[in-house]
Amino acid sequence: MPVQQGAGADDNDKARASAHFIFLGDSMVQFSGKVAVITGAGSGIGRALAQQLAARGCRLALADVNQQGLEETAASLPQPVLLKRLDVADREAVYAFAEEVRATYGTAHFVINNAGVSVSQTIAEQSYEDFEWLMGINFWGVVYGTKAFLPMLTAQNEGTIVNLSSVFGIVAVPTQGSYNASKFAVRGFTECLRHELDATKVNVVCVHPGGIRTNIAKSSRYYAGPDGSSDQARAVQQFEKLTMTTPAKAAATIIRGIERGSARVLIGPDAHLITFIQRCFPVHYWRLMKLSLGFVK
Repeated sequence: MPVQQGAGADDNDKARASAHFIFLGDSMVQFSGKVAVITGAGSGIGRALAQQLAARGCRLALADVNQQGLEETAASLPQPVLLKRLDVADREAVYAFAEEVRATYGTAHFVINNAGVSVSQTIAEQSYEDFEWLMGINFWGVVYGTKAFLPMLTAQNEGTIVNLSSVFGIVAVPTQGSYNASKFAVRGFTECLRHELDATKVNVVCVHPGGIRTNIAKSSRYYAGPDGSSDQARAVQQFEKLTMTTPAKAAATIIRGIERGSARVLIGPDAHLITFIQRCFPVHYWRLMKLSLGFVK
């Protein structure tokens, strides 16, 4: 896949129409020559972030549990990068990766905790194994990635931590109990850290994507959907029909949020709509959502 040199600018322009930024920064962030760490970089948003940050002159440290996906991402980039096959649920491995980044580049400036998985099952029927597997990646992976790299950023009093929550960190949807729990947890963790670092020059961004055209639905541990169906192929087909945003557009929106020093970034018109519905109907939003919306990331 070629590096999306031109796509970055186009997608930034298009993404502004569907992105929501709460802007707290006082200056634009510079990317050239800086070190960006991205987990979940073997596909989807992570790959698009790597391509667009490389085009902006970043030096990259990329991690994913999928070695083949990582190598495909690396092949699409214009310069060599640090690659690490990494299970973000393994705390010791994440800390070892941080030390490898320090040894290779001296520090890190942007840490993007993007890796994530999904399970679709009712709370009553979901196994503890699936629940713990998902939380290990979606929540503890964010905690480990943040805490492993945070000392570098605070020592230099510069940098940005970006944690991927979801629109499902704003609303709860039946059969997404563990996913909701992880994404609400990421939101609370990220907002707390931002408050704690308020007096520093380290920014913390919480990202809430709506439906993004990634492989998350295909790779989900799928048992039952909100409509009660256990047909994963049908759910994937519905997901692909309803998703509105490409990974490239999502990446451009995230990068724009980093650049502006944003605190929260919503991605996609569906994320805006869902957030609006939740604000208007904080208790009964699902009654309205289920009439018009399908599964979103």
